[in-house]
Amino acid sequence: MPKRGKRYQAAIAKLDRNKLYPPEEAMQLIKEMASAKFDETVEVHARLGIDPRHAEQQMREVVLMPAGLGKTTRIAVFAEGEDAKIAENAGADIVGGADLAERIQNEGFMDFDVAIAVPEIMGLVGRLGRVLGPRGLMPNPRAGTVVRGEDLPRVIEEARGGRVEVRNDKTANLHVPIGKASFTAPALLKNFAALMGAVGRAKPANSKGAFIRKLVVTSTMGPAIRIDPTQALALDVDSIEI
Repeated sequence: MPKRGKRYQAAIAKLDRNKLYPPEEAMQLIKEMASAKFDETVEVHARLGIDPRHAEQQMREVVLMPAGLGKTTRIAVFAEGEDAKIAENAGADIVGGADLAERIQNEGFMDFDVAIAVPEIMGLVGRLGRVLGPRGLMPNPRAGTVVRGEDLPRVIEEARGGRVEVRNDKTANLHVPIGKASFTAPALLKNFAALMGAVGRAKPANSKGAFIRKLVVTSTMGPAIRIDPTQALALDVDSIEI
């Protein structure tokens, strides 16, 4: 077992590893334990009571983080003609059609965090599935990243402001960023509540037993804090002021 550094040891000394923390207390504690020299990302990890082998139990939702994510998001839009002009005017960082697809396919260009496409060009974008798919960048109607030209400004604004796609991995786990350690505790809590609301609403009808089996919040360099799933699902995002 690797030896932990002094900062980690100091952080874990503040933590009761056997306790299920209320969400409010967990968000305050995560800030106290984040001691790295950079602004650590705060992430939520959850073990779901689903069987990811079945399509009807897959979870794929989009969450708008009310307090944002505290990072710069580079947005690429696959569009041509008038749609391309709309995307450019809406502030997209990269806009293109066949030329952008060629850069990605032949040059390995991946200098963006979110990819959006209009339906008319998805035949071209679909060829990039093996490149974009494994990186979670493939535009998808279910994720709200394949939209008509008139909807591009709204989707670009959402992506810039803290739009997160939430989906389970093949082991039925979720891994979702909810902000930075520099955020206030109420801001982290509001983002957390937005996430939990989306997770609760997405429970498959045929999922048996506890939907959230394990729930933790952690920062980039800090230990995980266990959170009470029942209290997490009961949060009212609208009642949290930041």
